[in-house]
Amino acid sequence: MGSWSDHYLVPHGRQRAPSCPEFRTAELQLGRTKGRVTQAMINTQGVTQREKGLSMADMTAAWEPVPRSRTFELVLARIEEQIIAGRLRVGDRLPPERELVDMLGVSRAAVREALRVLEAQGVLRSRVGTGPSSGTVIAAMPDAGLTQLLRLHIALANFPMDDVVEARATLERASARLAAELVTEDGLERIRDPLLRMDDASLPREQFNDCDTDFHVAIAEAGRNRLMADMTIAVRNAVRHTLLTAFNKLDDWEKVASRLRAEHHAIYEAIAAGDTQAAGDLVEAHVRGFHQDIVKKITDGTNPPAP
Repeated sequence: MGSWSDHYLVPHGRQRAPSCPEFRTAELQLGRTKGRVTQAMINTQGVTQREKGLSMADMTAAWEPVPRSRTFELVLARIEEQIIAGRLRVGDRLPPERELVDMLGVSRAAVREALRVLEAQGVLRSRVGTGPSSGTVIAAMPDAGLTQLLRLHIALANFPMDDVVEARATLERASARLAAELVTEDGLERIRDPLLRMDDASLPREQFNDCDTDFHVAIAEAGRNRLMADMTIAVRNAVRHTLLTAFNKLDDWEKVASRLRAEHHAIYEAIAAGDTQAAGDLVEAHVRGFHQDIVKKITDGTNPPAP
């Protein structure tokens, strides 16, 4: 490399590059780099011009984070795809575990974990044996999975109880109207059975709570709308424990139980008479009234249970 004598000042105070071969090579490289930078700036300007018509949402969407999934979640996604596409229906058996491993190219542990999750959700059921009902089968138990999910979220206060009560009032009003329109004799019997059991004044609070749940569930099922019934049942069962807690805190239990019996009988009579308007109005007033007049008073309005 040249000495300090190889450098000299040029006009305007700028230094001229030394004349040694290494620096001449550097000059050439710098010139090529400048050319690339200039071309890149031109390209960038072109991209900017093309993107002027794109919204900020479009630009943001192009740079969304790459999703990271554990292997068993990918197996879950594949099984869900088969169900949504209609290739797997209630009662169908999944391929054996070994076949799933080969088809999906994953480990046996990943397949087992995915199947355990779906079984816990009520989507699958497993039976040991060699008969036609053995193996892993698509189950028809959506309300059980919904109930478990809602119960956990309500326990964690992820859903404000006021929101739960609003959902219950809306769902049960619709279910009661459908029941009044479509209920069969068998459906009426299912509604009447827990109602008569609740008439026993000596019934313990826990058993009264069970009958209360059975009464509301029977109404939901009598409407013969499977999705609405499953949603109603899930919400009602999810607050079953918190409702019992409210019952146990009441000092005037006999008075409250008498009120609930009267309201239940009025709802039943409206459904039996086919009066859709009255059935809907009465059950909604029942849900909202119990929550507002009784539950909030004994919980100070802090995440109270629904009726």
